[in-house]
Amino acid sequence: MGRPGFWDDPDQAKTVVAELKSAKSDVDTFTALERRVNDAGELFRMAFEEGESATQDEIARELPKLEDDLGRLELHSFLSGAEDHLGAVVSIHPGAGGTESQDWAEMLFRMYTRWAERSGYSTALLDYQAGEEAGLKDATFEVNGEYAFGYLKAEAGVHRLVRISPFDSSGRRHTSFASVSVFPQVDETIEVEVDEADLRVDTFRASGAGGQHVNKTDSAVRITHLPSGIVVSSQNERSQHRNRDNAMKILRARLYLQKLEAERKRLDALYSQQKEIAWGSQIRSYVFQPYTMVKDHRTDHEESNVQAVMDGKIDRYIDAFLRAGLGKPGAGGA
Repeated sequence: MGRPGFWDDPDQAKTVVAELKSAKSDVDTFTALERRVNDAGELFRMAFEEGESATQDEIARELPKLEDDLGRLELHSFLSGAEDHLGAVVSIHPGAGGTESQDWAEMLFRMYTRWAERSGYSTALLDYQAGEEAGLKDATFEVNGEYAFGYLKAEAGVHRLVRISPFDSSGRRHTSFASVSVFPQVDETIEVEVDEADLRVDTFRASGAGGQHVNKTDSAVRITHLPSGIVVSSQNERSQHRNRDNAMKILRARLYLQKLEAERKRLDALYSQQKEIAWGSQIRSYVFQPYTMVKDHRTDHEESNVQAVMDGKIDRYIDAFLRAGLGKPGAGGA
């Protein structure tokens, strides 16, 4: 950065600074962990020589924490894609099935926001359309923080639920589907040109079951990008200006992803979940009855504690996905 002319190209300079910051963070994390391991080893050796069993027990209790931290650092090394370090834009859409599928989409929305909270990420709602009776018709939100996209790309695809429906008075078992899309969040180091002449902007009155998602003015915004045919909308905010900003965030993320795909000349090079959604090709099944099980069909990882998974404990599924190499460009695993 000290070479002459480095700051002459601000965009390139920002990219280099961001890469340097990320690399420094990785090195600092590794160095701190290495120091902890060495200190624990030396302290244990001294305690063993002096027969201090209490100190030995204390260090032994610390080992699982060190092992977990080492596992997270190792997993982090799998996030080598050019966009993995970015935040994420997540969209959830229910499949056919009306209220049942809309309720399932709402459950997934809660699962991912809980995961983000557990992982130290912040979220911001960009668009939310409530279902008529329960659940949601559509939800799009940001997950802000480094490597959110790198982790959440493991969740892109069709999710299948099997349970006894709370909306069926006969108590029959139902199967529901919802799709999850994950886009890299465009930051200041990435330039996506959007010509205003290529946009058709429509305003309309927010719809929904009531409450905070409905107002009496045409504040909701729908933007159509004419060259690509991409349509995005936002109606969560009461301000038309805020809704337009949110819709543009979604559009920029989708256009950036489209640009990546064109450059790599493979539709699924980075974002394999962009395939046409077929309701028979789910990536994961969540079974509530007659037994409890959540199984990922790409990695065969499964767990029986459904409630923990629905509370956002999905790290083992993400771990299995990344370790299987399915998150690499061209892997086509999502």
